[in-house]
Amino acid sequence: MLNKNVVNFIGCDSEYEDAKVVLFGAPFDSTTSYRPGTRFASQTIRNESYGLETYSPYKDKDMEEGAFFDSGDLELPIGDSEQVLHKITERVNIILEDGKIPFMIGGEHLVTLGSVRAIAKKYPEFHIIHFDAHTDLREDYLGVKLSHASVIRRCWEIVGDGRIHQFGIRSGERDEFLWATIHTNMHKFNFDGLKETVEKLKGKPVYFTIDLDVLDPSIFPGTGTPEAGGVTFMELLEAVHL
Repeated sequence: MLNKNVVNFIGCDSEYEDAKVVLFGAPFDSTTSYRPGTRFASQTIRNESYGLETYSPYKDKDMEEGAFFDSGDLELPIGDSEQVLHKITERVNIILEDGKIPFMIGGEHLVTLGSVRAIAKKYPEFHIIHFDAHTDLREDYLGVKLSHASVIRRCWEIVGDGRIHQFGIRSGERDEFLWATIHTNMHKFNFDGLKETVEKLKGKPVYFTIDLDVLDPSIFPGTGTPEAGGVTFMELLEAVHL
């Protein structure tokens, strides 16, 4: 079920039938381990979007010229991660079946697994590009396998070796970094190698996930797990444009 009693993201003025991109919120933070509050992000981001212009001088494009639809927030149960992921998977399945591109706003990073499960059904050979400060590759966190700290490990169980490409990573356990040398394509600290990765993946289905703590906390302090030494706003913008 969707909660449509939310402010729409600025520029999302198309009807669902006409939209190419369908945005929805996944307000969930049951496994956050430092600062809670990510469940408020989807609505806060929408509210703050009205301080922006729909026109981007960086891209010379206007959102009002595109085809975006904001379908509201999913109503997600507290304390049942598997049910939350099921609801996200169902929503993404519907969007994909309708021939549209899903755009999810979290929520903590565990919500990514719900989307990835749906993408895997539609595009079995897809790749994941992952921007983050953290590896998110633990087998479990305090005995819990469905955690924001292990979400990319759970995604790897779906896609396998060589199809997860990580950038900006600067925090995690030693075992995670060692594990990544075998199973993922990890680029530490920045976006070096991203252009080559994008070129290599041209024509292939890609799921793109950003944890905003990839940004330096001097730029984006409002995250559950800030880590010093992050990228700048312009570096992130240029990376997304690739």
